[in-house]
Amino acid sequence: MKNIVIFGAPGSGKGTQSEKMIEKYGLGHISTGDVLRDQIKRGTELGKTAKGYIDNGQLIPDDLMVSILADVYDSFGKEHKGVIFDGFPRTIPQAQALKDMLAKRGHKVAAMIELDVPEDELMKRLIKRGQESGRSDDNEETIKKRLTVYHNQTSPLIEWYEKEGIHHHINGLGELDRIFGDICTVIDDLA
Repeated sequence: MKNIVIFGAPGSGKGTQSEKMIEKYGLGHISTGDVLRDQIKRGTELGKTAKGYIDNGQLIPDDLMVSILADVYDSFGKEHKGVIFDGFPRTIPQAQALKDMLAKRGHKVAAMIELDVPEDELMKRLIKRGQESGRSDDNEETIKKRLTVYHNQTSPLIEWYEKEGIHHHINGLGELDRIFGDICTVIDDLA
């Protein structure tokens, strides 16, 4: 079982590379944004609780987020090939909570794959994505705020996963297939 945390700033290619990993390795995919929208849409108890926080402009508490993720993780069944965690964890306490949740199931994160892309390239990609998709949060001012939050809150996770011995740095700039090839090398080398 190869549970993978895919990590990188907004616009680093996490979604694109996750799709390729799902196709090649048959992994499940848990995107926190998608999961929350689904739970809220279906009106589950967890979804109702999460909606209360979101409607009040608050972040969802880690324990609630981990409960939601555990629910989705368990839905893949006991014999799945592994899951890509996309958008979670974002903080060290969340990383520890994810580690604990998986340990209770006799599982672990096999690798944290960091897609590293220079900030000027991230800006270009996100502005282009906003123009193509109409996503309102892909404008220069919002992008700068998101990148600042990323660097302040989530980059300490790199060091945490280095200490865990499962951090893998991938140069996320360049040809899509070369980047995916680098990711495959990491996955193929996992025990």
